Amino acid sequence: MPEFPTLQTEIKTEVLIIGGGIAGLLTAYFLKQEGVDCVLVEKNRICSGTTGHTTAKITLQHGLIYDKLLNTFGRDRTWQYLQANKQAVEQYGKLCEGIDCNFERKDNFVYSRDDREKLEKEMKAFYQLGYDAELYDSLPLPMETVGAVCCPNQAQFQPLKFLSALVKDLNIYEHTFVGEMIGNTAVTKEGRINADKVIVTTHFPFINKHGSYFLKMYQHRSYVLALASKEKSKADLQVDGMYVDEDKTGMSFRNYGDILLLGGGGHRTGKKGGNWEELRQFAEKHYAGTKELCAWAAQDCMTLDDVPYIGRYSGRTKDLYVATGFNKWGMTGAMVSARLLCDMVTEKENDFQEVFSPSRSIVKPQLFVNTFEAVTNLLTITPKRCPHLGCALKWNKAEQTWDCACHGSRFSKEGKVLDNPANGD
Repeated sequence: MPEFPTLQTEIKTEVLIIGGGIAGLLTAYFLKQEGVDCVLVEKNRICSGTTGHTTAKITLQHGLIYDKLLNTFGRDRTWQYLQANKQAVEQYGKLCEGIDCNFERKDNFVYSRDDREKLEKEMKAFYQLGYDAELYDSLPLPMETVGAVCCPNQAQFQPLKFLSALVKDLNIYEHTFVGEMIGNTAVTKEGRINADKVIVTTHFPFINKHGSYFLKMYQHRSYVLALASKEKSKADLQVDGMYVDEDKTGMSFRNYGDILLLGGGGHRTGKKGGNWEELRQFAEKHYAGTKELCAWAAQDCMTLDDVPYIGRYSGRTKDLYVATGFNKWGMTGAMVSARLLCDMVTEKENDFQEVFSPSRSIVKPQLFVNTFEAVTNLLTITPKRCPHLGCALKWNKAEQTWDCACHGSRFSKEGKVLDNPANGD
């Protein structure tokens, strides 16, 4: 990745973006295309968080979501969600032309191991929305399924290669941690940024006094193995597409050349889960003759209704915006965010503003689960506490970290902060 300096002075800009993942970087890119003076700051290196750990599936198909959205949002807003993500897939296709980033068109499949009726309901939802999805009976996966819903001509790519080409001319400061916001002025260790408008793309929003994001979201960890055939093995690792289980505890599959990326073992941050051990047992059973090249994990923000929060940070913040809660689908979520926030900042009409509004109703069953987790962890007696809002920390044996089940902050064995919303050790 290109390297950028650390801010060491006081500057002025039209738009300040806080957070250097794919959502913030794409927003900065599109604002520059519009001629807007924009500065982006990142507390570490750009793309050092979730963007660098994604499996990078670019698709409008986010699990079996459309039947659910039709029942909760109605047809108009569900159609907005589909169109926003469909346009995001096409936008990646245009931007990736001429960039060596392993961009490949692939069909995307959401499969079920035991519930054919769910698949049929999702197909009916796509029919109501006027989208040509396909229902498959058999799949090239090593375990039994009852079929899959397929959205053809989606995509996969290597996001770091893509962004390294896209960000070279952007106004970026790395190792520039915003410790305090005074109105629209961001205070860093060695400088200040005075902005007309501020966009927060820090994965989990760090400003607690607006928006109630600490109630509206929780975080979920996912694990990945990269598998390759052993030298004398002829293990068939080609799955010819992108696959994800409709069940959050299931597996995901995609290829990167001759390598298979096997995902799964997920759990709510701070809770127990299968992690890499579950994946290794699956690989030993179903992919004999392979070797593990590497293993890694990612963390995602999950919203109350499976739709991201993109727009004004809260109903009371005129010049403060946010993009968060991509529910494990951060590639299309980031593109939708960038296009929508660019239009909002430049005061253009955008048809998708309503469906992603962070101010929509929060009275959802998940709200009560999140509240219960927060109260339980606040009342748990332990010397290890999260500096975000004081919740108890749990030891993650697999990753050797202290994790917060309330809001997903994570810390090293020595107590150094690894994942926000906590801003300190």
